[in-house]
Amino acid sequence: MALLSAQNVGQSFGAFDLFSGVNVSVPNDGKIGLVGPNGIGKTTLLLILAGLARPTTGTVQRARQATIAYLPQEAEKAFAGAGKTVYDEMLAVFAGLREEEARLRKMEQEMADGGISDELFERYSRAQERFELAGGYEYEIRIRQVLTGLGFPEEKWQMSLAHLSGGQKTRVLLGRLLLERPDLLILDEPTNHLDVQAIEWLEGTLRTWDGAVLLVSHDRYFLDRVVNTIWEMGRDNIEIYRGNYSAYLQQRQERWDRRRQEFDAFKERMEKELDYIRRNIAGQRTQMAKGKLKRIARELKAVQVGGLQAVQGKQWSRITAELDISTDDWGVADAAAAIKELQPPSGRPPQLNLDLRAGYRSGNIVLRTRDLLIGYPGTPLFRADDLELRRQECAALIGPNGSGKTTFLRTILGEIPPLEGEVRLGASLHIGYFAQAHSQLNPALTVLDELLQRRDMQLSEARSYLAQYLFRGDDVFKRVSALSGGERGRLALALLALEDANFLLLDEPTNHLDIPAQEVLQAVLEQFAGTILLVSHDRYLVNRLATQIWELHDDGLTVFAGPYQDYLAERDAARAAHAPAGSQNSSGNGRQPEEERSGLSKNELRRLRERVQKLEAEISSTEKKLEDVTAALQVASAAEDVGKIQSLSIEYAATASQLEELMAAWEELAHEQGMAG
Repeated sequence: MALLSAQNVGQSFGAFDLFSGVNVSVPNDGKIGLVGPNGIGKTTLLLILAGLARPTTGTVQRARQATIAYLPQEAEKAFAGAGKTVYDEMLAVFAGLREEEARLRKMEQEMADGGISDELFERYSRAQERFELAGGYEYEIRIRQVLTGLGFPEEKWQMSLAHLSGGQKTRVLLGRLLLERPDLLILDEPTNHLDVQAIEWLEGTLRTWDGAVLLVSHDRYFLDRVVNTIWEMGRDNIEIYRGNYSAYLQQRQERWDRRRQEFDAFKERMEKELDYIRRNIAGQRTQMAKGKLKRIARELKAVQVGGLQAVQGKQWSRITAELDISTDDWGVADAAAAIKELQPPSGRPPQLNLDLRAGYRSGNIVLRTRDLLIGYPGTPLFRADDLELRRQECAALIGPNGSGKTTFLRTILGEIPPLEGEVRLGASLHIGYFAQAHSQLNPALTVLDELLQRRDMQLSEARSYLAQYLFRGDDVFKRVSALSGGERGRLALALLALEDANFLLLDEPTNHLDIPAQEVLQAVLEQFAGTILLVSHDRYLVNRLATQIWELHDDGLTVFAGPYQDYLAERDAARAAHAPAGSQNSSGNGRQPEEERSGLSKNELRRLRERVQKLEAEISSTEKKLEDVTAALQVASAAEDVGKIQSLSIEYAATASQLEELMAAWEELAHEQGMAG
């Protein structure tokens, strides 16, 4: 059953059509990610579907009595003038429950005062049952879980909403919506104001959400972990893909390739038919040639009107009826012109044409540090393990905001001396630096002038180069100060590509980039022949690039020598292993029963442990299978058995995907088990 459906929805502003042709539905258990380039109208569509804006064309139908909640990107105005605290706002969700609770307490007091009667006891029993079924004995636990999960420590629960920042208000609104448990939760960039720990908590919450979720996010890793359907938004339709973000990437490429093949085959057939017509239109087979001309004229006209899909697998009578086409006046020249004007399917949004080349090869050791203390005089930030980064490796530097990641990069660049220890750079290095705040850009210059300051070019060459980074027409005359965050990021990448660096220091390179631009940057960095030190909250990028993880935390900077997935598995296993066996009760002595600490019954705890053990066994078995397939692939490769290599490659991909899913499920259960003690 669909909670919501949209038919032919479009939005226009005057003569400008933002989007049109949206036909979608949201099932009652759907987990949907809406993606598309910046400016395509994703937020506008969410507002229309949530009932907060009216479309120019089309209709939206919502299931009767279905509850829909909407989280905007910024919730600054959501609590305007409110004098409540953070905790008060959460309690407001349960106003009805709390009234029922007050009635229960009143009846309990009456009975305690000696007013027990069969009628009162019966009323109390019914009210208590309703209260329990409605979650009356767990709402305070739920509030605690949500506020803690979203990064509000207990000491901030009594803060006035009026004193919160815009990002904190957005988190409060998100918490309230999660507690309300609507049938459909519509979220616009829900991870914008969350740290990694809070994002991971939200991922686990949404994966097990009972209702439907529709969200817009630039966080590809978040999409991978949460959604089971992708809506890809274009100007004139929405393409629907089943699966998470990674599955969408594969299906999208297959769909593009298939459409191009269909187009090429159609055009080739039209050209062959036209060649036959030209050779026979005035000969003995003139009637057959005229018949062919009439048929291909109908096909070409149908493609002009409705696209290639208009003629795929349909009878001509149906095509003619559907599109109301007439080609009685078409001749050979008309058909030839129509074939020449055929355009291949686009589908792909405008893309950056980014090319990062390592100008020349560096030495094997790119970076080495010893006894390093990073910070400023009088303000030390952290100590670091001794570090070593080799050619063609990628180290991902991760940690909370304000921990000193950018300061560390500036220390490597020599802009800030270390407080203690030393930084040694390898031989033959040419460093390229992408600054998070784009401080290397001059805000007074235009885009064109900024480029010409870095490299001497002809104006036509410079404009052509900037067009590769989507600066077209008058965009090149914009001042840097007037650029959006995404535009500044694209300009910084354009300048970085000119440097031919072989060691890249990248500080949040995907900030403000839409998903198509992120995909291009990722593909280029995966092919980069040099070395990378990456500071990023983009877990998808870190997961694809990093060969080692440098983690900043309270104890300093430590190194994990392996990829991101291995780091996550080891981290979560360590958390589960070191979770406290018990916690102090409110009086400070003794231990709480396990079910009180976790909010779970003994049977639920036992089932949780059994599920973890079962998953661990499946993971072990799948890892063994993956090792066996890898060994078989090596044998087949050595024997140059192409057929065997193909079948084993498919098996390897399926097994690796299965292992990734098992690990994700294990991480979630291990986290629950750790929380349960």
